[in-house]
Amino acid sequence: MTDQPILDFLGSQLSGQSDEPLYRRLEHAMKQAVASSHIKRGAVIPSERALSEALGISRVTVRKAIDGLVSDGLLDRRQGAKTVVSSRFEKSLATMTSFSEDMRSRGLEPGCVWISRETSRPSPAEMMALGISGSEKVVRLRRLRTADGTPIAIEIATLPARFVPDPQEVKESLYEYLEATGALPVRALQRMQSKPATEEERMLLATTGDISLLVMERRCFLADGQIVEFTQTKYRGDVYDFVIELMR
Repeated sequence: MTDQPILDFLGSQLSGQSDEPLYRRLEHAMKQAVASSHIKRGAVIPSERALSEALGISRVTVRKAIDGLVSDGLLDRRQGAKTVVSSRFEKSLATMTSFSEDMRSRGLEPGCVWISRETSRPSPAEMMALGISGSEKVVRLRRLRTADGTPIAIEIATLPARFVPDPQEVKESLYEYLEATGALPVRALQRMQSKPATEEERMLLATTGDISLLVMERRCFLADGQIVEFTQTKYRGDVYDFVIELMR
């Protein structure tokens, strides 16, 4: 397979004037190439030499852009001087970001398939997690999250109904809705565990055989201490890595 269509796409993305450093522009162009499926996940990208010659930029600039994308988890370096588009996704535990923000930062298109949206009384576990009484109603949002159409996670978000009067108003990004209504959380407590997927979860995530899920539970707080969200997200363990930076 020729690299020319990929090189042509990258060249078109780099055309025009910009004050942004050239290596950053190339990083963005590569992310766009993956997001638009010009480069498939798991595919080998053109060599540094091919990119340099076709795009008319130095190999130092190309290497700096590739180094950045490797650090971001979008690319993997393999033996034999090959660099491929990663088939795994990374999630940093050091920052509070939404699924949509995570995917867009990697040049991927986040998606949402709604499973259910309901308003009901809270369960005992939800009452404890949200710090509410049994008389207060909650909104429960259950959906399948995708990246470039690939099922990645099952997410169940529960919020006090006062923050989401009409669950039908929430579209693909819950955090975009909360930001628009002035209820975007500013901090969160998270815990993570591993569990085997059920038959229903394997079906939703389009996997075969036994797989483990990385289950992230998150309680999110407003600046005044109110708990606005309790979310359980079940990530596919075969494609998702969690990363945290430690310093001493």
